[in-house]
Amino acid sequence: MVSLKTQIAGFSFDNCLMNAAGVACMTVEELEAVRQSSAGTFITKTATLTPRQGNPEPRYHDVPLGSINSMGLPNQGIDYYLDYLLTLQESHPQRAFFLSLVGMSPDETHMLLKKVQNSGFNGITELNLSCPNVPGKPQIAYDFETTERILSEAFAYFDKPLGIKLPPYFDIVHFDQAAEVFNRHPLKFVNCVNSIGNGMYIEDESVVIRPKNGFGGIGGQYIKPTTLANVHAFYQRLDPSIQIIGTGGVYSGRDALEHILCGASMVQIGTALHQQGVGIFERVSLELKAIMAQKGYEKLEDFKGKLKYLA
Repeated sequence: MVSLKTQIAGFSFDNCLMNAAGVACMTVEELEAVRQSSAGTFITKTATLTPRQGNPEPRYHDVPLGSINSMGLPNQGIDYYLDYLLTLQESHPQRAFFLSLVGMSPDETHMLLKKVQNSGFNGITELNLSCPNVPGKPQIAYDFETTERILSEAFAYFDKPLGIKLPPYFDIVHFDQAAEVFNRHPLKFVNCVNSIGNGMYIEDESVVIRPKNGFGGIGGQYIKPTTLANVHAFYQRLDPSIQIIGTGGVYSGRDALEHILCGASMVQIGTALHQQGVGIFERVSLELKAIMAQKGYEKLEDFKGKLKYLA
């Protein structure tokens, strides 16, 4: 029997597929739809300390090979998602879910993490260090000193399973420098990648989104090559105790297989989920199983990280 079972942070999941933070996760209703789908689990919308409306619309636009967005972190606030997750723990104690969060400042980030630390939440927390769509705010993960400081301070008090969402890196030396920082901390995973920041798409003679005069994060098929490179670069460099979640450009079972081949233990679907709905999890799962059966793979470990190179 072909199995898509996987493990992250010591938790087991029947399916390696899940949503990407930002898609099908704003409300309890959306999260419930993902929970009841074929996905192995879900992750909440990246939560801030208080609810946010986000950037003015239009702030998302489907384009031929993916999407462009500048959402501005719209969300219901940490308490909304935490309350829902605590309720789920009581009704579904056998399942684990992901909580995504980020502060609008380092101090606020610690306030959020301490709130989670002091709560009864026993799932997995993802700290989003890649928030390119807030005007005037740089991406934290591109500042290695700030990243080191936040992680050092966080792990002084946070002892629950914690991973980080990353922006894409584009230079080999940045893979090396980032991995050096991450390997110093007891992270459970890194998630590669968020959208490629500050792209632009034009229709007729106009940009297609309002915020930042049309600059936005690029997702979908456009970013798969960048995602695969980031997944594999960190799979090569990180301590084996730090797992990889692959996010970017997953539309098919073949796409998911490539993420796992590069080293991903779990695969998130974003733009394609937004475009096609939660039924995509079943389709991609069946396609992935079919390819695995054809190749003689019974489980993900049979090919995870076993990317071949040219001689």
